[in-house]
Amino acid sequence: MLFSKIWLPLLSLPLAVRAALSIKSAKVSINSAENTVIHSEALRSVPLPDPVRVGATDTLKISFIVVDDDTGKPVQPHQAFLRFWDGKALEEGIQPLRVDTNGKSKFELNMRRPPPSLPATTESTPLNVSLILGSFNVAPAHIQLFAAYLPASAPVVPHEEEVTFHLQLEIVHTFRPDQKHPPKLISAVFAGVALAPWAVLFYLLSYLPITVSQSLSTAPFVALIAAFEGLLLWYWADLKLGQVLAYGAALGLVTAAAGKHALGSL
Repeated sequence: MLFSKIWLPLLSLPLAVRAALSIKSAKVSINSAENTVIHSEALRSVPLPDPVRVGATDTLKISFIVVDDDTGKPVQPHQAFLRFWDGKALEEGIQPLRVDTNGKSKFELNMRRPPPSLPATTESTPLNVSLILGSFNVAPAHIQLFAAYLPASAPVVPHEEEVTFHLQLEIVHTFRPDQKHPPKLISAVFAGVALAPWAVLFYLLSYLPITVSQSLSTAPFVALIAAFEGLLLWYWADLKLGQVLAYGAALGLVTAAAGKHALGSL
């Protein structure tokens, strides 16, 4: 169906159509596996009124001569195809034909080795066989030949991976629930634990006789301890463990040096 819709209009685009194509001396025959003629009929008027039946081991043979309608002389068309059309399943098979310079052409369909282009067949539905001819300077022709009952096609064995191309069950993902903040009471307790060393530090410093010069000496040490607290807060918010360890190691060396200097000034 698709083939005829696409190619027939293309074949009818010559600049100057001077004639039309037709066939003569057309004949269809069915031979058995032993090459015995089972049925033979001349295609004097097409399409044939009665369909032909081809057995599972038979061979369908078609022969004809392409001629020019005006002159009656043999013509070699540029394109020739045999079309097998299943009007019920709306499927078709196209078989290219070779036409000699004298217009003669032959086609054989061996049902023991059917071509892949043949559509799937059933014994209850015939295929409509037609001939499509086209040439650059001659009007194309689509000639209905006959209907043919062919043996039913063998059932298609499903591929072992065919099921993977069917609709599958929906994959339902189970995501971890969003992180929840702890109760405010627990947060307040741990915040108090984190701030307790500072309270102890300031309490003990109140017992020390600290002068202004000593305060300036211990200020870097206190600031570095505060930086450690800030680093832990940063780790909780954004940093990764490896980054915290690297930054903490560098900050620890500086804090140790500042602490030694602060203790020496007391």
